[in-house]
Amino acid sequence: MRIRVDNVSKRFGDARGRHVDALAGVTFTVEADELVAVVGPSGCGKSTLLNLLAGLLRPDAGTIDFDGPLRRGRPATAMVFQEFALFPWRTVRANVELGLEELGIAGREREERTRRYLDMTGLAGFESKYPHQLSGGMRQRVGIARALAVEPAVLLLDEPFSALDAQTRTLMMDELLGIWERTRQTILYVTHNIQEAVFMADRVIVLSRRPGEVLDTVPIELPRPRRESQQGDPVFVQTADRIWGLIKSQAQAALLDHDGGREGEG
Repeated sequence: MRIRVDNVSKRFGDARGRHVDALAGVTFTVEADELVAVVGPSGCGKSTLLNLLAGLLRPDAGTIDFDGPLRRGRPATAMVFQEFALFPWRTVRANVELGLEELGIAGREREERTRRYLDMTGLAGFESKYPHQLSGGMRQRVGIARALAVEPAVLLLDEPFSALDAQTRTLMMDELLGIWERTRQTILYVTHNIQEAVFMADRVIVLSRRPGEVLDTVPIELPRPRRESQQGDPVFVQTADRIWGLIKSQAQAALLDHDGGREGEG
């Protein structure tokens, strides 16, 4: 599934009648089977962009199109959140099944899909556990399995590993890349972490401070499959430096903006 975002803008209003422009004229594409990351300073509208793609918000201007066949019973998008967003009273299996229930998928198909994605995300053997019995990394695996189980055309990830410690984060990035290699799922991945974006993505879209505009789209010229050792590669370092060079002044300006991020977008 190919994503086309064409000249998209979004504005929010507050209780005092003031307007905050979150995004302004954002244009980019994500090709089918591509893993694209979005980075930018705090408050640049990255989360707003994901919510627009997910259909949770509507743009005030511009269009968002999904090009490609969509099988019956397969949603256009599913999202993995920074917060684990699991129901504490449901087991791992029941949390993964939630989206399938909402789609009306029952019986053997639901059982097979649930088992397949539990296995894929390393959750086999944990089916009967509850969220409070799991580590942060395991909880996020449940969120990823739940999103994958509905077999969306596009997977949206909103800083999925930012709440994890550094070691768990590295392991989860490796595992997500392994899943992507097997499924070739179209992914749009939002993160504050430049090194994470370079390690994960085929291309990195760099947004300006609010209102978010596309400063540049940076191709990642690293071979796949990715390995942790590549983070010392001169190409990796130069690419990360290039992206930081694009957003450094933007990030400094955002820090001085007393209203930075108050529309609630990362």
